Amino acid sequence: MAGQFRSYVWDPLLILSQIVLMQTVYYGSLGLWLALVDGLVRSSPSLDQMFDAEILGFSTPPGRLSMMSFILNALTCSRFPSALTWWLVQAVCIALMAVIGEYLCMRTELKEIPLNSAPKSNV
Repeated sequence: MAGQFRSYVWDPLLILSQIVLMQTVYYGSLGLWLALVDGLVRSSPSLDQMFDAEILGFSTPPGRLSMMSFILNALTCSRFPSALTWWLVQAVCIALMAVIGEYLCMRTELKEIPLNSAPKSNV
């Protein structure tokens, strides 16, 4: 029975609690990394470092510190995946995103460009 923990039961409460727990662990450890990095460089902590995507970047010191905290958090929150199926799923997802993105861009770029703004008349 090892490896089949509750595999026969549909339990939405269990799934939701696992999602909430994973999010709590992720953002909690990210907050600790941000507080540690901010404390080391004597910077003022802010929730914008965690939730504002415009702060991330190489151009400003807070952006570089936030990026460093995100990278450290990624290294401490997850283990390196060793399952071949995980890598295959990731490769398929990357390929699908690239192909679908290219297709949608081509559809948009190949639309006709109207040359005049006057209404058409069928004579």
